[in-house]
Amino acid sequence: MWAVHRGVKAARATLGAMPRPPDELGAHMSIAGGLHRALERGRALDCAAVQIFLKNQRQWRTRPMTDAEVRAFHAARRQTGIRHVFAHASYLINLGTPDDAAWRQAVDAFTDELERAERLGLSCVVVHPGSHLGAGVVSGLARVVAALDEVTRRTPGYKVSVALENTAGAGQVIGRTFEELGTLLARAARSERIGICIDTCHLFAAGYDVRSDAGYRRAIGECGQAVGFARVLAFHLNDAKAPLGSGLDRHEHIGRGYLGRRPFARLLRDRRFRAVPKVLETPKEPEPVADRRNLALLRALRRR
Repeated sequence: MWAVHRGVKAARATLGAMPRPPDELGAHMSIAGGLHRALERGRALDCAAVQIFLKNQRQWRTRPMTDAEVRAFHAARRQTGIRHVFAHASYLINLGTPDDAAWRQAVDAFTDELERAERLGLSCVVVHPGSHLGAGVVSGLARVVAALDEVTRRTPGYKVSVALENTAGAGQVIGRTFEELGTLLARAARSERIGICIDTCHLFAAGYDVRSDAGYRRAIGECGQAVGFARVLAFHLNDAKAPLGSGLDRHEHIGRGYLGRRPFARLLRDRRFRAVPKVLETPKEPEPVADRRNLALLRALRRR
């Protein structure tokens, strides 16, 4: 298991000497053609941050990552100079399930994601906390905490962090509020290895109205109190196709949904999150034009 650390320290040290893009903005990039291709695509859009999948996100079974793939990824990262690279875990993983067999499968799969991320020298792996599937929020929170304790126990000494993503709030999902995310962090045995990722679409869909100055202050204030600003490891910047409190996870291009431009302008100017990587998960069509247009708008909002 300790083999995952080979080459990571050297790769991380090399990054400090690379030319740096002017901000912390970027996008989720496809790994089609190889993991390293995501970095090349990100560099073509002047991304300072890139999020990737580490394998097919909709399949349980996948082949091991080869040494050649790891070397190619580290070489691409040195060449592109992209500062922030992190991953999003498979959508199949449900750390909150009450079913024991499904829970063990989820823990095994997420452990594999962390092992891959550590070999690549990534900062964190974003994961949805999961669903309690009718067992209740209290039970669901306990299952997620147990899963976090198990995956961190299996990966001692790893530098890669876990980033729990806030959820849109539909059905029986866990993590709709900062209070629930804060509970998970507070109860985890190795909480120093765990933080959160804030998705703006999910935040709005869950009922946080950040369109006004007062609404933004309330939401971010709750985040600071329940979670702590130092625990915010990443942002997903997405507008929302559905209205406030809908519970629907429907991403839209920046400024074209119910959120509009103003919340993004506030966030990009918020000094507390200046150094936190922020990536798009907006629709890709047409690609790469859509990402380029959304990034240009975000940079313009930040400058204004």
